[in-house]
Amino acid sequence: MLSLDIFGFNALWSPMFFFILSLLVLGYFLVTVKIRDKFKGSEPITRKQGIIFTLAIILLYVVKGSPLDLMGHIMFYAHMTQMAILYLVIPPMIVVGIPQWIWRKILSYKAIKSAFKFFTHPLIALILFNGVFSIYHIPDVFDVIKTDMWLHAIYTTILFGLAIFMWWPLVNQLDEYETLSGVKKVGYIFADGILLTPACALIIFADVPMYATYSDPRAWMEAMELCVSPTILSSLSLSGPEMFNSMSLLHDQQLGGVLMKVIQEIVYGYVLAQIFFTWYRKEQKEEETIRDKDLNPQLAE
Repeated sequence: MLSLDIFGFNALWSPMFFFILSLLVLGYFLVTVKIRDKFKGSEPITRKQGIIFTLAIILLYVVKGSPLDLMGHIMFYAHMTQMAILYLVIPPMIVVGIPQWIWRKILSYKAIKSAFKFFTHPLIALILFNGVFSIYHIPDVFDVIKTDMWLHAIYTTILFGLAIFMWWPLVNQLDEYETLSGVKKVGYIFADGILLTPACALIIFADVPMYATYSDPRAWMEAMELCVSPTILSSLSLSGPEMFNSMSLLHDQQLGGVLMKVIQEIVYGYVLAQIFFTWYRKEQKEEETIRDKDLNPQLAE
């Protein structure tokens, strides 16, 4: 099997993307630490927020700037791993990592606030994200998007935005934008898991390779141009992804569907546990408050 090194340093490590993300992290800490006092209503950043946001950007680079991105054009299971991390792991980390006062500043603009309220409505957020994600993995749609640089960039960016909206009702910490209670959040997660299942099942139980960009040499080469210079590709004698992967196309495809579902279950299980314990602690605190008032009537006055 061939090594990915033949594609060159730029294709493997995307230095420009690394530079852009580095500026984003620097800008984040500049606004939240260095010049925070210049913003009315700002609050000190917590260590947890800083760590979570930085980890989210590191994961974003790993997914879209490291060799994993190149592998995602060669092996379908790498692509689905990308999808799982990009849309199920990074968005909630960004929502939590951005301080609440910054979110309030962003949402203070009427147009943004109206759009946010619409797209983060639980039912709309669920349907839009899972619908657009499922449409993306319809073979004919997938092969067109995977071979067009601008269409791929636009579609995946929209999907990332919809992922932010989908996670917002679950993890946002602004009281005025809380639309779901503890019990409803549990139902929301279960509904989300159910809506994502058909796309994964279609991939897992298909008995033939579905995507031309992983099975047809010509379509595969077109897809590779999204992350590798055409000049480099033309200098190489490549026949298809089988030159880099000993796994059959069908098994690669099935593994991709399984990994997507497994990562989803792990992430949703973790969030579900967090929601449950937060809800439990809140209920316990309310019961203790009521009990204290009953034992000491003066507290109730």
